[in-house]
Amino acid sequence: MKSDTAWPLLDGLDELDQRLVHALQIDGRAAFSRIAEVLGVSDQTVARRYGRMRGSGMLRVLGLADPLRIGLTPWFVRVRCTPDAAASVGEALARRPDTRWVSLISGGTEIACLVQAAGPGQDDALLLQRLPRTPQVVQVTAHALVHVFFGQELSPVSRSGPLGPAERAALTPADAPARPVSEATEPFPLSALDHRLLDVLGAEGRAPVAELADATGWSQTTVRRRMSELRASGALYYDLALDGDQLTPALRTALWLEVEPAHLAEVGEALAGHEEVAFAAATTGAANVYAAVNCRNPGALYRYLTGPVAKLPGIHRTETAPIHRILKGPGPAYDPQRARSTH
Repeated sequence: MKSDTAWPLLDGLDELDQRLVHALQIDGRAAFSRIAEVLGVSDQTVARRYGRMRGSGMLRVLGLADPLRIGLTPWFVRVRCTPDAAASVGEALARRPDTRWVSLISGGTEIACLVQAAGPGQDDALLLQRLPRTPQVVQVTAHALVHVFFGQELSPVSRSGPLGPAERAALTPADAPARPVSEATEPFPLSALDHRLLDVLGAEGRAPVAELADATGWSQTTVRRRMSELRASGALYYDLALDGDQLTPALRTALWLEVEPAHLAEVGEALAGHEEVAFAAATTGAANVYAAVNCRNPGALYRYLTGPVAKLPGIHRTETAPIHRILKGPGPAYDPQRARSTH
């Protein structure tokens, strides 16, 4: 049964655009000819529809590295500011290539973001030296992200998109990871040329192979083989940067839960199944679960908190903070125009 509280993400699109977005969430680099075959339309129609959404800023495909898989520790950072400084400090953080999902929360007096180092062993320098040092910053807290329950290559589109099981199977790439990435015990090593490849994909996940070859100095055959290896290992995944305000505006909320360790996995798996949850992860700290929640309106958020969340086992405390503005999404690049228009 579909939830009456969840954000209907794709309701602002017609049926074919919804199906195209879902196809790209499954495989961001799928050839237009392959997508067209599955959707039952022409290649030109797929290319035209994608070009329109991409050109309007509604949709962008990103190729991103999974930090946990390559041996990096991401950090959830909360920065409390004086009311006049949060926007400027948030924009300064958003401009940094080592930040993701930079948001103004709590009525615009606090910044929340995900921060990751450029390489192993750089976490301390990143957290202690690179955050803005200004009298307007009154408190900084940081908690390590240790496990993702739902997110990265998965999104609300993955769960509630319009494609059926056969269509999803037809679009699932052959080099998709054969087992859950979280089961890997050793980090997957990246070379300097891998980082060059990821730099390009982080800005444009559908960058032509010729452009990737120029960036790395590899042959196009080597580029294709290496991307397949990175993807099969779980080191590389593809995500969509969607402008939700061009689709269906939502009440976005950050949710922190303090969960008994014995129930941590159970709570995380439950959250991963909630249509309201766009991202869920386990973290260090007293509040050891974080979730990004999208609901239709304040009443829907109330029903979600007093219904599905209240039923979760082992919850000692909850904290919520409405997300006032998203300054930066999942990729490393900062788009100031989009940050100004996203509320």
